[in-house]
Amino acid sequence: MSEAVEVFRLERPPGRETAVLVEVPHAGLGLPDDVRATLSVDAGALRRDADLYVDRLFRDASTMGATVLAANLSRYVVDLNRHDDDVDEWSVRGVRGRGGEFPRGVIWRETGDGRPALRSPLTREAWASRIARYYQPYHQALHDEVLALRARHRHVLILSAHSMPGWGRGPRGEPRVRRADVVPGTRGKTTADRALIDAVEQHFRAAGLSVRHDDPYRGGATTGRWGRPREGLHAIQVELNRGLYLHEHTGDPKPEGMAFLTRLCAQLVERLGDVVAQRLG
Repeated sequence: MSEAVEVFRLERPPGRETAVLVEVPHAGLGLPDDVRATLSVDAGALRRDADLYVDRLFRDASTMGATVLAANLSRYVVDLNRHDDDVDEWSVRGVRGRGGEFPRGVIWRETGDGRPALRSPLTREAWASRIARYYQPYHQALHDEVLALRARHRHVLILSAHSMPGWGRGPRGEPRVRRADVVPGTRGKTTADRALIDAVEQHFRAAGLSVRHDDPYRGGATTGRWGRPREGLHAIQVELNRGLYLHEHTGDPKPEGMAFLTRLCAQLVERLGDVVAQRLG
C-alpha cells in the first residue's frame, strides 16, 4: 500500500447533527510498505487482529446524525486505542514508556494469539515517526471534532466501536468460554452518564442479545481519556461478538448477521443522540 494512504476518514452528517461521535479505530487493514517490512505476520494475522467490518456495521451512523471517524490503517501500524507511550523495551529499543510490559501496546510486538509480530524492536526514531505520522493526526481529529460538538451541544458522546473474538478464557482460566454478544466498556460505569449506559444495554437486550459490562474489555485509552461526564464528555466502548456477523475461521461476513447488526447499530446511534438531547442537552 502506498505511503500516501489516508490515516483516517471523517464523515459528518448530511442533515441534522446530533452530539454523537462514532469512532472506529481498528477496522482498517492499510499497511504502508515501510511498516510491512518490520513485521513477521501474514495477511491472515492482519485480518484476525482487525475489527473486520465494524466500519460497515456503522455505515449508516452519519445519516442518523452522528459524526464518524474511522481509521484506514491496520493496528499493526499503530494501535489508536492505546496511549502513545504504551511501549516496552522489546517493542522499542531502549524505551520503557509508561513502565511495565506492552506486548500489544501502541506498537504490537505480538499477535493476538501470542506469536511474534515484530522482526526486531523499533528504534526510538521509528517509533516517534509512527506516532507523528499516524497516531497524532487521528487523535487531533478526534480532539477537534469532540470539542466542536460539545461547544454546539454542551454534551457529547464518543461511541468507540469494536469487535471481539467470540470465544475467550473464562474467569477461572477456562480455555473456551463464549463471550457475551455485546460488551459495553465503561470502567465500572464511570465514563458516561448512567442514562447513556443504560440505553446501550437496553437497546441490545431488547434485540435478544446478551450484554456483559466490562468483561473482558473495560474500555481502552480513548474511553479512559475522554470519559469525563461531569465535563459534558461521555465515552462508551462497545465490543460486538464477531460470531454474530462473520465466520471467524475465514473472516467472511454472514449476510444476515451483517444486515441485522447494521440496522441495530444505526438504531443505537439514533437512540443515543436522542438521549443526549432529551436528558443531557
